[in-house]
Amino acid sequence: MKVKTILVSQPEPKVENSPYFELQQKHKIKIDFRPFIHVEGVNAKEIRLQKIDLNHYTAIILTSRNAVDHFFRVADEMRYKVPEGLKYFCQSEAVAFYLQKYVVYRKRKIYVGAKDFADLSPLIKKYKDEKFLLPASDQLNADAPITLNNLKVDWTQAIFYKTVMSDLSDLADVYYDVLAFFSPTGIKSLFKNFPDFKQNDTRIAVFGSTTQKEALDYGLRIDILAPTPETPSMTMALEKYISEANKGK
Repeated sequence: MKVKTILVSQPEPKVENSPYFELQQKHKIKIDFRPFIHVEGVNAKEIRLQKIDLNHYTAIILTSRNAVDHFFRVADEMRYKVPEGLKYFCQSEAVAFYLQKYVVYRKRKIYVGAKDFADLSPLIKKYKDEKFLLPASDQLNADAPITLNNLKVDWTQAIFYKTVMSDLSDLADVYYDVLAFFSPTGIKSLFKNFPDFKQNDTRIAVFGSTTQKEALDYGLRIDILAPTPETPSMTMALEKYISEANKGK
């Protein structure tokens, strides 16, 4: 069956040269973007109930841009003046780059990992006497606590923001040939909004093994899977599938 419409369960890319737009033009298909989940901040009062006092910590571990935004939001709400000597351990270059939105980079102590959380291990180990705070979501990946516990450092996890399922009721009567998912929560959101969802001819595209597992647990048929050695990105996986499905169009 040919593909004419795709719904991507993420916000629309802000860059003009996104591979999604190239895909759209090349195959003359319609791609819509709609986040199935969104992030909501936890207020300072709730964070205090987690027994978190920002003055207690000498180092902050930041795993995402959301973590950066919500750490500084909470600091502001708590009227906490961020000290110049505070150390920042960023999971990736992208997170460290985003941190510049809030701090003057050259004046700060910033340590950057390659990509995965475990890549921060040598850096954290080097500063093992610090008191680490990990501001995170309510759906933190297990690799962070495992890594920190193995390093035997003084660390605390705090929920600064939550992943919430979006209201998709306006999509009830809209049909797409392909639905693309990037997280287990996105799949959960589909079924929370549409408990009677029947896949029928809808193709399901998933990114990542945890998303794949969630889709299978809900009884969905997975037609497009990424990353694979051949298709490391979702757009490449869609491109490959569409090229096959729309042959002889």
